[in-house]
Amino acid sequence: MKKSRYQFLIISLFTSFFLLACQSEMPTSADNSATLSKYGGGNGNGGGSSYELSQEERDGLIHMRIEEKLARDVYIVMGELWNHKVFLNIQLSEQKHMEAVKRLLDKYSVSDPLTTDSVGVFPDPQFQLLYDQYVQQGSQSLNEALLVGKAIEELDIADLTFQLTFVDNPDIIRVYQNLKAASENHLAAFLKCLNVPTAE
Repeated sequence: MKKSRYQFLIISLFTSFFLLACQSEMPTSADNSATLSKYGGGNGNGGGSSYELSQEERDGLIHMRIEEKLARDVYIVMGELWNHKVFLNIQLSEQKHMEAVKRLLDKYSVSDPLTTDSVGVFPDPQFQLLYDQYVQQGSQSLNEALLVGKAIEELDIADLTFQLTFVDNPDIIRVYQNLKAASENHLAAFLKCLNVPTAE
């Protein structure tokens, strides 16, 4: 399982919320926060707690918790560097994604892999490497920063798609489906800023 997850990271690394983020002054959210809260466990007493997670599901939650932090942290740095609304808006979404996965970890008594919320600090060397490389690339120009955003969302979509091929727990499925939909909207926002045509 670990090997498969890291393969996704490496493949995505080398292959490279807001649909109105580049044209509207008003921040908009692509996330269904109520749904994320409901199926992310909310107060930890939601439905589905009777399900026993497989080791793959546990590993997947850990993986996605760190990956959502990767996206948030890179967007925080890019937002501070370029002051572009697409980063300033989407970093807030990624924080909600982190919280949704954290609720699932708490609900199913899975230890949180994150020991600090400090920006740019990761417990996994693969994620640390990705963070460092994304920040280095995104610091070169705004266009490169937007390409980094595109790569991160493509990574997120690929990993969530992979997770959904074996997850059976309905709580996790619903959260992953919502996270994937949000990432697809984020990807569309970055493509719009890059002036890349998208399918209607």
